Amino acid sequence: MNIEKMRNFGIAAHIDAGKTTTSERILYYTGKSYKMGEVHDGTAVMDWMEEEQKRGITITAAATTCAWNDYQFNLIDTPGHVDFTIEVERSLRVLDGAICVFCGVGGVEAQSETVWRQADRYGVPRICFVNKMDRVGADFMKVVGEINERLGIKAIPIQIPLGKEHGFKGVIDLVNMKAIVYSDDVDKLGVNYSVEEIPAEYKNDAEKQREKMIEGLAEQIDFLTEKFLNGEKISNDEIKKAIREGAIDLKLVPVMCGSAFKKKGIQPLLDAVCDYLPSPLDRKSLVGTNPYTDEEVTRKPLPDEHFSALAFKIASDKHGDLTFIRVYSGKITSGTRVINSGKDKKELISRIYKMHANTREQVDELLCGEIGAVIGLKYTVTGDSLSDSDHPIVLEKMEFPDTVISMAIEPKTDAEKEKLGVVLAKLAKEDPTFKVHLDRETGQMIISGMGELHLEVIKNRMLSEYKVDANVGAPKVSYRETIGKKVEVEGKFIQQTGGHGQFGHVWITLEPFKGEEPVTFVDDIKGGKIPKQFVRSVEKGIRETASTGVAGGYTLIDIKVTLTDGSTHPVDSSDLAFYTAASIALRKGVEMAKSILLEPIMSLEIVVPEQYMGDVISEIHSRRANILEMGSRGGLRIIKGDVPLAGMFGYSTVLRSITQGRGTFTMEPLEYRPAPAKAFSSVA
Repeated sequence: MNIEKMRNFGIAAHIDAGKTTTSERILYYTGKSYKMGEVHDGTAVMDWMEEEQKRGITITAAATTCAWNDYQFNLIDTPGHVDFTIEVERSLRVLDGAICVFCGVGGVEAQSETVWRQADRYGVPRICFVNKMDRVGADFMKVVGEINERLGIKAIPIQIPLGKEHGFKGVIDLVNMKAIVYSDDVDKLGVNYSVEEIPAEYKNDAEKQREKMIEGLAEQIDFLTEKFLNGEKISNDEIKKAIREGAIDLKLVPVMCGSAFKKKGIQPLLDAVCDYLPSPLDRKSLVGTNPYTDEEVTRKPLPDEHFSALAFKIASDKHGDLTFIRVYSGKITSGTRVINSGKDKKELISRIYKMHANTREQVDELLCGEIGAVIGLKYTVTGDSLSDSDHPIVLEKMEFPDTVISMAIEPKTDAEKEKLGVVLAKLAKEDPTFKVHLDRETGQMIISGMGELHLEVIKNRMLSEYKVDANVGAPKVSYRETIGKKVEVEGKFIQQTGGHGQFGHVWITLEPFKGEEPVTFVDDIKGGKIPKQFVRSVEKGIRETASTGVAGGYTLIDIKVTLTDGSTHPVDSSDLAFYTAASIALRKGVEMAKSILLEPIMSLEIVVPEQYMGDVISEIHSRRANILEMGSRGGLRIIKGDVPLAGMFGYSTVLRSITQGRGTFTMEPLEYRPAPAKAFSSVA
């Protein structure tokens, strides 16, 4: 297999921009599917879960392998809903490129920006596809302007639409200066299209846009700059080379258009994936660390390198957990033993599969650059690194957002108690943003997740997939605590029990501080008054006490703890004694510094038809919303602001009823802010 002709890419976007429909067209045109699935019929191959088919949304990222011309595509279709943002996060972590889909009417929406930031974090090159060009109000150049302005990258159209709204017939390719025309009458499946001369009425605009494209490329790409300034002729191959270089180096994004639902513009998009997105060889060498020496280690993306891979997803299966991996270097064959380098555990790769949504094809090996799934791993979870036992490497871990909502759950019968525990543990292993814990005070099982929809889907999956029926309590917000002022405090733990006792003594300064971590710890011990190994125990005591909560039992955030002084006993001092002394000091300090309850605030965007604007605004004010901006998009009004999560339970039903089903909203976590006194009393 030629790795240069491999493309690992995902499809990501805002809710309802048309990701899954685009994926279904790709599967059909690449010959992977023999029937074109539709999201609205519940027949989309990539939306294979029962919950996805019922709701018409994507919940889990589905992977598949297909071929276009002589290129191999490893494709992942991701969800758009913010509750399932972890699926986008972990997909982008292992992909080399992405198609970002935008609605031709809606343009750059709230979740589009979130997805874009995630792709930025992992340095993923992108192609933009402006979908739904057949819809009334679709405006290609307006969306290009929004990509430039709101996403902060040079967006360069390499196509323009041929016709608009109901008259949308195809696309004009600005690189080759040809029209790609689809005929609705001849071919309902969009397989056949003709490449023609650009119609006279579009010729002028196409030439202007081509000039702009070349000018935009010359601004970003050095080898074109001189030619452009000297007025030299620039060939089509040079334009393609410049687009590819700019996309891979994240200097620009090529923008294309079409209508996935009407089956127009997908084949040129597939050609663009081959031409402009990187192969695994185009990506930089992988940098990790040796777990035994902490030295930096690099791996080139080559088949003859030492094996390294990242586990990015776990799916429960009746034959054992299916672990999705991306192979970054070397190759892996079934029956091989590897090491989970972060945990120093040996693992056996018993079987290897190439995936196609929920169906699979057994293979003997996975090569460098490939994405597949393996069975046989016992200790590996999402984000773990796998490598050759003799050449271990730990790759950069994935960051998972904190949960924002919790509910109590209990089985309907005592007989199902044990089964419920097993099922919840399986679901938590699959989804790192779903957490389960036992409330020590009430004895209740608490489940936490990213939103109401997230927990509702989990509950329905338990019933439909695992046949466990459970009662779920009302949702509860995940509050946090912080402090109001700076204090100095002493913590002592002295215990005499005959023989060895325990002695730990610390002085800490505790102050409000917004850092990169919830708790910032500073060691300011002078003259070795507390040895280094005990300082580590102090830090551990501070962090673990903060995470379990001090005043109201909520996690403590936005604090800085400086260890300033303390003393030791030559015989009785121990790690446990200093851990306990630090915990005592933190608890005393929070009491002295006056604990402040914090509530999660969500960034909110509501899109409604103009006639419902007044009712929606007055209703959202009753939920303590703070409106920051109002605008319009086509015939719709957009309200942006922030709102406490506690006030938003059940809002989707209310908005539907106010707007007769025509209003939509998106929320995503923004920050924590002090909660009003009445919220405290209701929480307590």
